[in-house]
Amino acid sequence: MRTGKLRYVLDSFALLAYLGGEPGQEQVKEILAGAERGEAEVYLCLVNLGEVIYITERKLGLAEAQRALAAIEQLPIQVIEANRELTLGAAHIKASHPLSFSDALAMALGLDKGAVLVTGDPEFRAVEGLVAIEWIAEVS
Repeated sequence: MRTGKLRYVLDSFALLAYLGGEPGQEQVKEILAGAERGEAEVYLCLVNLGEVIYITERKLGLAEAQRALAAIEQLPIQVIEANRELTLGAAHIKASHPLSFSDALAMALGLDKGAVLVTGDPEFRAVEGLVAIEWIAEVS
């Protein structure tokens, strides 16, 4: 059942911008504030969560990755597992578009939820007409 709420999917770019205080952080904060007020639903694919955590650990170490995970778990984000339907949808997207598989999963989740994909990743320029995108930060 669809609600009248705004729906968003965060990709790893958007979540990393939020966590790292990078350009785009304010837009993500606004989206999360809307979810806190019950005006929006925010989704994140579990694989994209894993991507955020491994990038954080690689750059800042295990302790910081654990802090990031704890912070994410407090946010009004629904983490969605990559089930068979979502995975095969992402495979179909990846077969004909130059996206990483994790980006294809975020896109497939956006399509499945009828949601706006929130990103600043220029890789998504290739699919701009296929999924609604809210661009954060400067995209080259």
